Amino acid sequence: MNASTALAAIVTLGILGSAAQAADCARPGALGTARTMVVDAAKYPRIGTKSFPQTLPLDDHEVVLTFDDGPAATTPKVLKALADECVKATFFLVGKPAAETPGLVKRIAAEGHTVAHHTWTHKHLPSLTYADALAEIDRGIAADEAILRRNGIAVSPTKFFRFPYFESTPALLDTLQARGIVVWGADLWASDWNVMTPEVQLKLITDRLKTTGKGIILFHDPRAQTAEMMPAFLRWLRDNQYRVVHAVPPPAGPPVVAAGSHATR
Repeated sequence: MNASTALAAIVTLGILGSAAQAADCARPGALGTARTMVVDAAKYPRIGTKSFPQTLPLDDHEVVLTFDDGPAATTPKVLKALADECVKATFFLVGKPAAETPGLVKRIAAEGHTVAHHTWTHKHLPSLTYADALAEIDRGIAADEAILRRNGIAVSPTKFFRFPYFESTPALLDTLQARGIVVWGADLWASDWNVMTPEVQLKLITDRLKTTGKGIILFHDPRAQTAEMMPAFLRWLRDNQYRVVHAVPPPAGPPVVAAGSHATR
């Protein structure tokens, strides 16, 4: 193959890649999801530098979007913002509100987001006995997954879990690792548990992201200010050449995408 032919092939591949992305996303110019990363518990048992030494192997200007404490009345607004930009995220659901609003859980999964777990009622787990804390974790996971199974949605044997308030204990961490559950921290916070305007929150999280350059971001979909801010934040990501990575657990069979590999789109 001569240089001209090679250049033509590269251009053609670039066009095909763009066409594939356009086909996946009906909105021209949307941010989109740059790639999917399979997160295996054996390789990444605990991730997020706010809590642990290790995090996901993201490239510069790559982010993973995560949302805690839902589902809630504001979750549909967050889902719409994500859908408008063809972006996939991970939702750490609290089991009790999930059981009370199963339609929202079904929608989160049906729209291609990752369903993860955040206990049954969001208690401070270190204040409980080991047995009660583990029951709180297990009941939350069971509630979330029961909704998925009732709706014919496949459930991975690998679970994603985040401790409420990032409060863990060595015994609970050891148990979850032994069970093959990936424990998530975060690399940067939106701090949206504090009351602020959407404009102030947007500046806060974008300033932090400029400093870190990449990472797992923690939001809370029940926060109205977060739901209000999300379209502007996604536009900012697009305008500043950030790329969204969708983290997923391995499927029941052999993984179809290796952790950290780039998809064709």
